[in-house]
Amino acid sequence: MHFESSEAFSAALAAFPGPDIAAREAASARQSQLTKPAGSLGRLEEIALFMAGWQGKERPALDNARAVIFAGNHGVTRHGVSAFPADVTVQMVANFEAGGAAINQLAREAGMELRIVALDLDRPTADFTESAAMTVEECLDALNHGAASVEPGLNLLAVGEMGIGNSTAAAALCAHSLGGDVRDWVGPGTGLDPAGEARKVAVVERALATHADAPRNAFETLRRLGGREIAAIAGAVLAARHMRVPVMLDGFIACAALAPLVAQQPALAEHCLAGHCSAEPGHRRLLHHFSLTPLLQLGMRLGEGSGAAVAVPIVRAALATHNGMATFAEASVAGKL
Repeated sequence: MHFESSEAFSAALAAFPGPDIAAREAASARQSQLTKPAGSLGRLEEIALFMAGWQGKERPALDNARAVIFAGNHGVTRHGVSAFPADVTVQMVANFEAGGAAINQLAREAGMELRIVALDLDRPTADFTESAAMTVEECLDALNHGAASVEPGLNLLAVGEMGIGNSTAAAALCAHSLGGDVRDWVGPGTGLDPAGEARKVAVVERALATHADAPRNAFETLRRLGGREIAAIAGAVLAARHMRVPVMLDGFIACAALAPLVAQQPALAEHCLAGHCSAEPGHRRLLHHFSLTPLLQLGMRLGEGSGAAVAVPIVRAALATHNGMATFAEASVAGKL
């Protein structure tokens, strides 16, 4: 999928496919015959049906799963909104590529291919308290980098990010798209103290005032208040929806990339699983807006797709039981009378 213009992006957001209902019903019929009491595997059964519907298979697979981590730098960091300098983004991308980060270990253990997509790290976005973070062309480029990371035949896509300052962009996107007090969306990010959080709140409030008269559509919100890595996640998730590739979401920032899309098209997140609920305060509120229940709550707040990767083995367990268990007839076990 490629977005030639903002209008093409909006058209892709306006109409996309739903799950394969016949495949989901076939999977449900199989579940009813497996050697266990109905519903006894809880959410594992729900995940199996979810995967069947989006993959279009009675017995869904997880032999082609991919984690993609997008990285970008933010001009808003000049206001002291992060505990770390912007140089850390470049340094962490090098760490990803060398195999030394948490996501490298977690993706390997989850049996996922890992891709790193660095987006113009030497050219931060503009300071969005003063102007739009990206030009139309820059935003389209980021969206298309995201879309290019997805292709038909993927069993599952996990998305993550790296970008010093991007929790400020995430808070601005959520407040602009979904409303509420800015303080409900701002958290410590990489470890700000209370004074740092207050500074971050003021920066987000200034950004919202700057863009108060901006068009209320997903593209303009991403362009004005997002970042390259955030727009790339939005492009990847929208492309995955058109290809019926199920998505495992990570934490607050990865989910915030979808806030403008869900505000415009509430059904957008239906092909997504929430890997976890992070320790960043706004994440729980955001998942509620998406009507997603997280698979895990481990107090994680690292980003880089780590929470999504930790949740993937739960999907593997769901599919192993769904596909591998015998039916009552196959096992010669008497079913419920």
